[in-house]
Amino acid sequence: MLRYCSRSTPLSFSAKRITQAGGCGFYSVVRRSWYSTEQHDFQVGTTETIINGQKIPRDEWTNVSPTVLSKVNRKLHLQPQNPISIIRQLIEGHFSDFKTFNNLNPVVTTEQNFDSLYIPKEHVSRSKSDNYYFNKDTLLRAHTSAHQLEGLASGEPKFLISGDVYRRDEIDSSHYPVFHQIEGFYYFDNDADTINADLKRLQAKETPNIELVDDTLIKPENPIQTCHSTDVSNAIGAHLKHSINSMIRTLFADEPNLKVRWIDAYFPFTSPSWEVEILYKGEWLEVLGCGVVNQKIMNQAGLENKVGWAFGMGLERLAMVLFGIPDIRLFWSQDERFISQFTPGQINKFEPFSKYPPCIKDISFWLPESEWHENDFSEIVRGAAGDIVEDVKLIDDFTHPKTNKRSLCYRINYRSMDRNVTNEEINAIQENVRSVVQDTFNVELR
Repeated sequence: MLRYCSRSTPLSFSAKRITQAGGCGFYSVVRRSWYSTEQHDFQVGTTETIINGQKIPRDEWTNVSPTVLSKVNRKLHLQPQNPISIIRQLIEGHFSDFKTFNNLNPVVTTEQNFDSLYIPKEHVSRSKSDNYYFNKDTLLRAHTSAHQLEGLASGEPKFLISGDVYRRDEIDSSHYPVFHQIEGFYYFDNDADTINADLKRLQAKETPNIELVDDTLIKPENPIQTCHSTDVSNAIGAHLKHSINSMIRTLFADEPNLKVRWIDAYFPFTSPSWEVEILYKGEWLEVLGCGVVNQKIMNQAGLENKVGWAFGMGLERLAMVLFGIPDIRLFWSQDERFISQFTPGQINKFEPFSKYPPCIKDISFWLPESEWHENDFSEIVRGAAGDIVEDVKLIDDFTHPKTNKRSLCYRINYRSMDRNVTNEEINAIQENVRSVVQDTFNVELR
């Protein structure tokens, strides 16, 4: 569900611009072939964007890039041998009686992505610097929670939603503009006895062998909803916690002394809310966010007499930890040396097949007086250089004492995952990056 702190918390619980057009109104087939998937399934025009046949008008909010559009139909979570898909398979196997939705359209409305989840109009998660907008009313989903009402409309009381989600963010080994989430939803009759009876059924079936740290408390900052009785809310919370602890035990089956910690949290679509961490190799790792579903969401779906819980989590983070994958870009690799290492339904450690040397370049510039968003800069660098960029780091931030002009210097680390790159090749890419950054942001290069 939705991000409120770090990227590690999914925007959907799972808890961080400019598009050119050819003179004829669309990219030519030749130019589109560089940006898009082999099926040429999108076109970017001067007045509209076409994605999978859907025509979407452009306006002042449009910032979706060809680089990101080219990823829409890759669907890594549905490729059986991809580690992201294997994590999804294991979670779906654990919740075997849940209905699954894993091929929903990632193009959604702002109503679906924000309003239906009661995310405040002024919340930072709605900003252009965080999202990929087709126009002011349409965007690529930022979280799988955008489909909660679709799940509820299915009539299924328990379901899982998985899919690719999109956010503008920094560039490093653990961040990518496209990643994947899965969330679970389970609702019941508004009756504590019914919920507790189902919990006892689950407890008889499985008791997770974990060391539990849970000193969370109901308090004004994380309250029971006024429309819920204490008995019902406590029953839902207990059912949720047992379900999550059991799932984590399944995923980390090879960890003999698994330690799980529950922490109070805040999400606008649940209350009370919690985040869950595991102690993995000596460090606490944030895994997911969850809580008792905001009753307004249930009411929207015509389920006024039902109450429920929901959780959301990012699949890349879990896959990187469980499979030992060091760079998020590897999930997108089509190199057989990567793909052939994995088997559906199994977790095994990744064996590195190469580590090519980096090529490091700096770019520095004086900023104009307009507002600066680092996510927008990262997006432009990705678009100009592609996935050969391993990370981008700010190494100097200087304000001139007399002119008050601000200068930034970023270090770009270029490294291919499957071949050596030459300095001449990177110089050409770097010059393109410098040119695009200058034209896009009206900066003064140094």
